[in-house]
Amino acid sequence: MPKTDARLLAIKHWLSHTLKLNYSTIEPASNDASFRRYFRVSHPQGSHIVMDAPPEQETLSPFIKISTLLTRNGLKAPSIYAQNTHEGFLLLDDFGSICYLDQLAPETVEILYKAAMQSLLDMQVTINPVQHALPVYNHALLHQELELFSNWFVTELLNITLSPAAHRELERTWTLLIKSALEQPQVFVHRDYHSRNLMILEEQSPGIIDFQDAVQGPVTYDLVSLLRDCYITWPKQQVLHWVTAYHRQLQHHPQWHCSLPQFIRWFDFMGLQRHLKAIGIFSRLKIRDHKENYINDIPRTLNYVIHISDDYPELSSFSQLLKNEVLPAKNLPS
Repeated sequence: MPKTDARLLAIKHWLSHTLKLNYSTIEPASNDASFRRYFRVSHPQGSHIVMDAPPEQETLSPFIKISTLLTRNGLKAPSIYAQNTHEGFLLLDDFGSICYLDQLAPETVEILYKAAMQSLLDMQVTINPVQHALPVYNHALLHQELELFSNWFVTELLNITLSPAAHRELERTWTLLIKSALEQPQVFVHRDYHSRNLMILEEQSPGIIDFQDAVQGPVTYDLVSLLRDCYITWPKQQVLHWVTAYHRQLQHHPQWHCSLPQFIRWFDFMGLQRHLKAIGIFSRLKIRDHKENYINDIPRTLNYVIHISDDYPELSSFSQLLKNEVLPAKNLPS
């Protein structure tokens, strides 16, 4: 933090003078890929988290809406104890600092993922995104996200100028991925349901955070975010086992009936879209926002893209483009 942090001073004033909270310490609680910051506030009764969301860059209303939606439907999202929407502050439950990524290991993954997939199923079954007027994950948004890969990763980070033929191949691939996303059953989508946003709690674990970008979107989106996580990798057959189990659960709901091969294809193509977007975002975080660490997650995420593309004949040209023009680039982390 800078020596003079005007927003932190405003938070302290809000806590002390408006909320009359007799706190003892206030410390940074976590990093975030956005402009939001989080502080842990300790006081005689325990601790809370303050979200700092600068109004000129972030809006609190989606977070408040989705938090209410999740908690009303039995999901474990942070309760909001106080809000200052004018300045961009929220006082929230403190879910601690142990996320799934901290605890995931071969001996723990089954029980952790079972809980995470049950919470995901509960979200998809109980929350009607149309009824609550959530934004729609439409063609324009899906395409805009895929362009992050082209613009920020290929052009800006790797400094590659693609030929017109290569651009046509990317557009052909984007069309395939978007078609697959839009033909899926559309459900509540958290949009960042992965190991850093699932917190380990003593009761009703996992605690779900970072949900403010929730939308109405494809049924496989959050599942692939969880099982093909940008921050940890599991063997292909193990992932297939989890996908099959989740598909079996979905078949109890007639509106989502589909064959297992169709569901796996949707899952794979959705993963490609998400991972291409993530690679673009990681690149942008380094170049525009000077957040260096995210670039270390690009190789793992790019490996997903290469391996899944190799499994589908209709993606063979895209796979070759990546192998011939992207992978030879020298300025990726090893």
